Amino acid sequence: MFKKVVISSVVAGFLASSAFAHFQMLYTPESALEKPATIPLKLVFTHPFADEHTMDMGLQFDKSREGIVDFFVLHKEKKTELKGKLKEMKFKGSHNEGIGYEMDYQVRSMGDYVFALTPAPYYEANEESYIQQITKMVLNVAGAPTDWDAELGLKAEIVPLMKPYSIWAGSTFTGIVKSEGKPVPFAEIEVEYLNHDVDVKKNMTSKKGKVEAPQDSFVTLTIKANERGEFTFGIPKSGWWGFAALGVGPDKEYKGKELSQDAVIWVQAKDMK
Repeated sequence: MFKKVVISSVVAGFLASSAFAHFQMLYTPESALEKPATIPLKLVFTHPFADEHTMDMGLQFDKSREGIVDFFVLHKEKKTELKGKLKEMKFKGSHNEGIGYEMDYQVRSMGDYVFALTPAPYYEANEESYIQQITKMVLNVAGAPTDWDAELGLKAEIVPLMKPYSIWAGSTFTGIVKSEGKPVPFAEIEVEYLNHDVDVKKNMTSKKGKVEAPQDSFVTLTIKANERGEFTFGIPKSGWWGFAALGVGPDKEYKGKELSQDAVIWVQAKDMK
């Protein structure tokens, strides 16, 4: 005998909304620069494709806690701390605004700049658990490679196996998922496209997305790493793509509740003209 289950339209709507993945965004407009420049950096916790909710970074239900644990950049094997230079700001998505951080950073010479962010854990009330997404983004100046494949020793980390700033749309991106420096076999990885243009001056996104998903499963794509922790994903469209390896970090609990310590990396693809 089968038990009949009735789901109200309200609950169904919630389930559809909660299916969209959380992504820590570490955004700048261009990852491949021709020459040194001052670049804007925006740190926002959001849903990149659907943009239906922007979260307060690390502050929800605990206003005494800082939203950032660590933020630094690696350039030519030299690490520079940036946390103290961040300023709190409000970022407006398509439906609401949330607290994030920003700064302007001056890239002064050729080579790679690997930015690494460790935010404070975010409490997801709907799931009664915490999320901490340790995030990387790599920027290059003048095409000279230096640090793009560097391992930073993060608790959770995606190490690129190809330059994340020189990807043609229609090609692929390959990386390896690591936890405290060790590969994570068969890690589950969520993938989302940054579907809304970002206005870095107004700290807001465009309301209309670039593409429409034919069904909710196309909003957050899911892939898995192989037995060596490696994965490859075909990039179908130009723009920013986020990869989040879920729960691969060693920390599984925070303040007595479950913690998903994820590894995130952002890559940018370009059209061939």
